[in-house]
Amino acid sequence: MVQMRLELIPIPVSDIDTAKDFYVRAGFNADHDIPVSDDLRFVQLTPPGSACSIVLDVNMTEMNAGSRRETQCVIDNAEAARDDLRERGIDVSDVDEQPWGRFVYFSDPDGNTWALQQAPEQTGQSA
Repeated sequence: MVQMRLELIPIPVSDIDTAKDFYVRAGFNADHDIPVSDDLRFVQLTPPGSACSIVLDVNMTEMNAGSRRETQCVIDNAEAARDDLRERGIDVSDVDEQPWGRFVYFSDPDGNTWALQQAPEQTGQSA
């Protein structure tokens, strides 16, 4: 089978500079900011510890700004993630306890939503 690595997810935004500032404040690394043409600016950012990046999308796809829902990252500790984001000035939810993990949620300025999941501890039992 051909190997497929997920490496870039478009995040539809209305303003590149506002979105870039938000994601950098949230701890994402600003990898690239390249003006391609008068109509296209390629801004790629990577969440800390991730092999997959995001690209801020004003006009590369047909998605409306703010329409990306529940992009999910896995984290080691929900409280630590919540506290870190709050210290960075990001409006983040309290920890949401679910049987399938512990979550914190936040939205970017356009309303694109993110879920950060602390996976449940494995018990060693199989289904």
